[in-house]
Amino acid sequence: MVFKRRDKRPFLQIVAEIFYPRGGWKRAFYYVRHRLHRLPGSPEFIARGIWCGVFTTFTPFYGLHFFIAAFLARLLSGNILAALLATFFGNPLTYLPIGIASLKTGHFLLGTEFHEGAHQSLAAKFANAAADLWHNFWSLFDDHEPDWHGLKIFYDEVFYPYMIGGILPGILAATVMYYLSVPVIRAYQKRRSARVQKKIAKAVAKAARAAAPEKGKP
Repeated sequence: MVFKRRDKRPFLQIVAEIFYPRGGWKRAFYYVRHRLHRLPGSPEFIARGIWCGVFTTFTPFYGLHFFIAAFLARLLSGNILAALLATFFGNPLTYLPIGIASLKTGHFLLGTEFHEGAHQSLAAKFANAAADLWHNFWSLFDDHEPDWHGLKIFYDEVFYPYMIGGILPGILAATVMYYLSVPVIRAYQKRRSARVQKKIAKAVAKAARAAAPEKGKP
């Protein structure tokens, strides 16, 4: 295949680059910003897509963020590609504060409690929920009884509070990014348009100068 990698990356390298890109997170940030600036459409159209992508990162539906961001962008008449790029607002460097903010807000709204120091119990809830999923899957093919205890605890204490609590900080962060993006994108588009017009004017002037001697010939 024409676009296939010549040297296949090892599995561990692929995993490592998920958490830390080859050029570093700073380079990845500038790449995403550059792509957002060069998207077609009005600044508001692009910023609505950014709003959808940033808001999506505050939802607990990991693995589905691209689909949710694209759906919201379509629903709110935003740029879908901008929405997909803006989901990089959620990354291994920001997921921890996003998760803590969402969980604390959710437990506050639901009248329950969440303690930041309980990382081991939180990890155990994830592990128990995954173990229940695996056990219940294999129970379809053997005589074991399905066990939903770990999943119920995970849903009640993690997933549901996260889903409810992510709405307010998600709207806040997305709205801030929207109002920051609109003037930045508008200024970038004006500078880019001015550069294009300048290049066109230079090309026209050069063509006129090249044609001038020919017109003067007898």
